[in-house]
Amino acid sequence: MIKGGNTASKSVAGRTISLNTGVMARQANGSVLIECGDTVLLATATMSKEPRPNIDFFPLTIEFSEKMYAAGKIPGGFLKREARPSTNATLIARLIDRPLRPSFPKNFKNDVQIVVTVLSYDTTTCLESLSIIAASAAVAVSDIPFNTPVGAAVIGIKNGEFIINPSVLELEESDLNITVAGTKDAILMIEAGANEVSEETIINAILKAHDVIKETILLQEELIQKAGKVKAEVAPVSEEVIEMQEKVAAILGNSIETALTGHAKKELESLFTELQDNVIRALSNVTGENVPQIKVAFEKIKKAQIRNTIIKKRVRPDGRSTTEIRPISIQTSLLPSAHGSALFTRGETQSLGVITLGSSLDEQILDGLEDAERSRYFFHYNFPPFSVGEVGPIRTSRRELGHGALAERALRPVLPLHEAFPYTIRLVSEILESNGSSSMASVCSGSMALMDCGVPIKAPVSGIAMGLLINENGYVILSDIQGLEDHYGDMDFKVAGTQKGVTALQLDIKVAGLSKNILEEALAQAKEGRLFILNTMNQTISAHRPELAANAPKIHTFNIDPEKVGLVIGPGGKMIRRIEEESGASVTVTNGSIGEVTIAAKNLECMEKALNAILALTKEPEVGEVYDGVVVKIMAFGAFVEILPGKEGLIHISKLSEHRINRVEDVLNAGDKIRVVVDQIDAQHRINLVPETRFN
Repeated sequence: MIKGGNTASKSVAGRTISLNTGVMARQANGSVLIECGDTVLLATATMSKEPRPNIDFFPLTIEFSEKMYAAGKIPGGFLKREARPSTNATLIARLIDRPLRPSFPKNFKNDVQIVVTVLSYDTTTCLESLSIIAASAAVAVSDIPFNTPVGAAVIGIKNGEFIINPSVLELEESDLNITVAGTKDAILMIEAGANEVSEETIINAILKAHDVIKETILLQEELIQKAGKVKAEVAPVSEEVIEMQEKVAAILGNSIETALTGHAKKELESLFTELQDNVIRALSNVTGENVPQIKVAFEKIKKAQIRNTIIKKRVRPDGRSTTEIRPISIQTSLLPSAHGSALFTRGETQSLGVITLGSSLDEQILDGLEDAERSRYFFHYNFPPFSVGEVGPIRTSRRELGHGALAERALRPVLPLHEAFPYTIRLVSEILESNGSSSMASVCSGSMALMDCGVPIKAPVSGIAMGLLINENGYVILSDIQGLEDHYGDMDFKVAGTQKGVTALQLDIKVAGLSKNILEEALAQAKEGRLFILNTMNQTISAHRPELAANAPKIHTFNIDPEKVGLVIGPGGKMIRRIEEESGASVTVTNGSIGEVTIAAKNLECMEKALNAILALTKEPEVGEVYDGVVVKIMAFGAFVEILPGKEGLIHISKLSEHRINRVEDVLNAGDKIRVVVDQIDAQHRINLVPETRFN
């Protein structure tokens, strides 16, 4: 434990968590060192001196930095230093951002950067929950305006009982992995993967996590009492800004409320653009310097009117009821050269799901703080700018990684075990159109692509995104939200699962928090919508095809005598390369200790060639078996014939002919082909042969 500074410690779920401030990174506005077991994280929070003018968002940046020395490792690659964040680091940064962002004051527009650095790591601690607590504590003790500390907990299940902040190994064996963050009074964020778990279990896990969250907040409050700085004041909304909003509202009147229902996305965008242009023409000064202020005011009034209209009328921008799902259309087997494909369209959101099967050579290597692992299943999500009718760079951002990870988590529980299906699986979701809930459309297209390929999944999976709008007059929960409802709503709640139960869940709250009643109602409404979507999917394809796609690679895994693995590999890999060249298949010794061999081939013919070659190498000849052999050596007493790769037998000179011969060369020469029969195998496993037919 670090010495000096101010420290607060508390036992949480049987493990001591310590917070320290005042020793490291003292020039940041706030810095906290968190320790649990052998894991040590440093969280820093810094703030710009002035707010950004004329913006309608909070400029918060979160970075999660994995240092390889934390796990006693040297980074790979040529440079041997940490470079771009790993996918896991990016996902944890998003996880920290989601509960902290709504915890800052609404009118706060200063740039804030939070950096969480892993200084020491052991696999018995949960980085997700510790990172959120550390980031919250760094802001809480600083002078950066902050509404309230945020706590976090991870919950798993073992032997039917909840386990709090489980180890990495325990999570691998758990049917539930749920990270929950929130305040003392409400939930702010949920991220979960589950093995077809019921909604009731999910609720109970969240409530259990909230009890732990309260303990982690008490720990932060103890540190705040000892070392908390006076918070900087947030500049109030100026009279000028309020006056501009009132002018914009007067010009708009009830035009947004009147025109909001029954329109498609492009129609609404055109309507809002026209209204904004009208407001700018009416209010802009001669120089146009006040146009940025007009746009910010217009956005503020537009948001309020859209929200109030939906809550009051219970009717949505496209005319649907609160529980209604947009029209769904589905096609499968679209791409002839792909191993499986499905096009899922829901309203104005469209995902093309494509699957590719590969061998163990295609597995993804995951190099992070833990021991390097190999993943045989990964999901890639692509969101090109044309999907929303825009021009922009095509790149993989945090959003793409996050949405792909959610879809990957949703489908993982239904995949077959590697022992029964020894393929590497890559799923790709190409978002071709987007108006909300593209990650859940990706789950649906991915599930059907798997079935279209013939992958024996346990059950189909569907997903739905839920929304919430809440004000002083009440609240409304929306099923299958579109982009506008997501942007102006207070909750984004995504749920994926099978007919049996939930496989993935993600929740973000933009307001103070979520009550138990609203959470239960949202989950129940999500289940109803999810099953409706699943039933619609089942009308097109409800189970995996009986055979793998014809163009999918053929993979066969089998075991040989471990002592004969060397024969298959050969000196310097000579034999295994020969088998691959002659068969056109890929051969891998996947586990030499048990003699496990995997063959991957483009068709059955190549597969059988490689399989027969390996079986011939490893098979023990038996008396009476016939082989097509090749003479490899001539001796005075007979000829040695190779009957299998690396396996030879002797034809004694007396067996070469019915008549006495003086020289073996009178009958055979090296390189001759001869059909032979195994006549005898002695106690020393030496093979004696007799000719059946001779070839020159």
